[in-house]
Amino acid sequence: MRALLVVLFSAVLSAQGLPDPSALAKAPTSSWPTYNGDYSGRRFSPLKQINAANVHQLSLAWIHRANTGGGGGGTRLSATPIQINGVLYFSAPDHVWAVDARTGREIWHYTWESKGGLHIGNRGVAAYHNWLYFETPDCHLVALNMKDGKERWRRQICDLDKFYFATMSPLVIRNHIVTGVSGDDLDAPGYIEAHDPETGDLQWRTYTVPMKAGDPGVESWPSLEAAQHGGGMTWITPTYDPDLNLIYFGTGNPQPVIAAKGRKGDNLFTESILAVNPDNGKMAWYFQVSPHDTHDWDGVETPVLIDGEINGQKRKLLAQASRNGFFFVLDRATGKNVLTTDFVKTNWTSGVDKIGRPIPNPAKEPQIDGALVTPNQGGGTNWYPPSFSPDTGLFYVNANRAFSVYYIFDPSDKPEGWGGNDRNVYGESMLQAIDYKTGKIKWSRKWEGQGTRGGVLSTAGGLVFAGDTTGNFIALNASTGQPLWHAGLGGSVSNGPITYELDGSQYVLVSSGDTLFSFVMNSPVK
Repeated sequence: MRALLVVLFSAVLSAQGLPDPSALAKAPTSSWPTYNGDYSGRRFSPLKQINAANVHQLSLAWIHRANTGGGGGGTRLSATPIQINGVLYFSAPDHVWAVDARTGREIWHYTWESKGGLHIGNRGVAAYHNWLYFETPDCHLVALNMKDGKERWRRQICDLDKFYFATMSPLVIRNHIVTGVSGDDLDAPGYIEAHDPETGDLQWRTYTVPMKAGDPGVESWPSLEAAQHGGGMTWITPTYDPDLNLIYFGTGNPQPVIAAKGRKGDNLFTESILAVNPDNGKMAWYFQVSPHDTHDWDGVETPVLIDGEINGQKRKLLAQASRNGFFFVLDRATGKNVLTTDFVKTNWTSGVDKIGRPIPNPAKEPQIDGALVTPNQGGGTNWYPPSFSPDTGLFYVNANRAFSVYYIFDPSDKPEGWGGNDRNVYGESMLQAIDYKTGKIKWSRKWEGQGTRGGVLSTAGGLVFAGDTTGNFIALNASTGQPLWHAGLGGSVSNGPITYELDGSQYVLVSSGDTLFSFVMNSPVK
């Protein structure tokens, strides 16, 4: 049966062809061709067959459990599947699958023989013409044939011996495959780089911290050595503006993570949003969301591109709900701040400076006897993707307000590892709808308990799809936040939901743990 499916699938490819990278600039309808659906990061679909009036009729189309070959599933699907020509492609650490988007039947399954690395998750694959690309925990970029999952080539993108690992869903921009790296306890430099999609050859690499004397930002570190070991990892897929030809991505925490006595200064360009040219990797601008972070609030969250209006003036904007609890709106051509406000209540700042950056309060730095801080280490939000609806003008993000006591247990200038940690004491979770023009919360839907980690999807049907903290997948009215439909998944949403239309039917797809769930208005599956 599987061999027959591969043959039939190959025939479909020959007959229909595949979308070229320019398709990524368009809002997704019959496909979902990249991590965020398109380049903007909005995760907004113009589909409206499923809408606020009929979503209560949404029914289960199929379920697919990702079998990793160990006698069952057992892995967490944090990847956003992409869907091209009726086939879903998705990944987990060391695995990639192709699955029929109408039925959930497996077409092929590729397994990578790993040499190690942290298997914390994998966020998905990228497509370029007839090929797929994904990152492995042991620091490789791998290219596969789309039709059968056969490996074309592999290229090392980081050094496993230095304790890097890789989880990002790559991004295709014309003839560039953009990749990033991770390293949770790693006192090494973060970077983003581009590879040739046909050969895998490195085209450029841009570090997120200064690497030599005279580099921009080196003055924000106590020494060049501290900067070169300063962190700033890049583990969430960037967004892209084709008109400005700029990639936008966030960077992670500085090192050491908690005990920061030995890295006084702002620690550029960690905890920042960077804009770079995809053709040469040169930085156009930066904006630092958390100067001198000491709470592990990686600023990697998706920079969402909004074409909007501020004070009657049309603007090309960028918005980020950052892990530190603050919502930022920037001019994406220049990086200049338009708006800074918190989207969950915070207590770690003493205000906002003249360029829109939060000012850390020294009293809320980690202490030997503890400091009570909100948000906690998990953040006001985390890596899971938000959504923006141009219909409502609202930015939707699954959020947490949680308190932790932050401790230092190694006060030396060069602590071993993090040099401290936090202890959670209380928290609550909610879905926040933020007016991008004012930063005010238009509505808030509080969940029971704490710790939601699922992404968000909005549609032209007037809907927002999100997961709560008790294993439900929920559709809400995008304007009011009123719940309209839910389905119990048996576990929390673990990825960013997607939607697509095939054969006149609109599907909504979401993951929980090792299982994909597909919902449809009138299921074609008999």
